[in-house]
Amino acid sequence: MASDPLYINDRITIAGWELTEQFVLAGGPGGQNVNKVSTSVQLFFNIPNSPSLNERVKVNAVKLAGKRLSKEGVLMIEASRFRSQDRNREDARERLKELIVEAAKPPPPPRKKTKPTKGSIERRLKAKSGRAEVKKMRGRPLGD
Repeated sequence: MASDPLYINDRITIAGWELTEQFVLAGGPGGQNVNKVSTSVQLFFNIPNSPSLNERVKVNAVKLAGKRLSKEGVLMIEASRFRSQDRNREDARERLKELIVEAAKPPPPPRKKTKPTKGSIERRLKAKSGRAEVKKMRGRPLGD
C-alpha cells in the first residue's frame, strides 16, 4: 500500500513494499467526520525480515519498540493525532523514522577505569582514622 520509500539517512532507506498501511476509524473529537472517514493510520513494519536494516539496528529497534511490537516482530505505529488522513500518514512515517534513527546511533564508548589520586586516598584514610578515634572515645572509661 505504501508505495514511496522512506529515507532515514544517507545509509538507510526503507523500500515502499516493506511498509504496510491500514486506515481505520479514529476516536475522539471531530463530529460526524470521525464517524464517516477513516483518518487514523496504522503503519506496519516487519523488523526482523527487513533487508534495509543491519543486525545491530534490528536488535536496537526491537528493544526500542517495546509494546508496539508483535510476537512475530512486526512493529505497529498508530497515528490519529490529526484530523486528516495525509497528516496522520506523515506522522506515522516520521515516528518510524525517529525510531530507526535512534536504533542506528552508535554504541557509547567503553568506560575508562580511573585511579583515585594520592591526595584523595590520604584524605579518606585520615577521615577513617578520625572516625575510629571518635568511636574509641565512646567506650567505657578505664578504671585506674
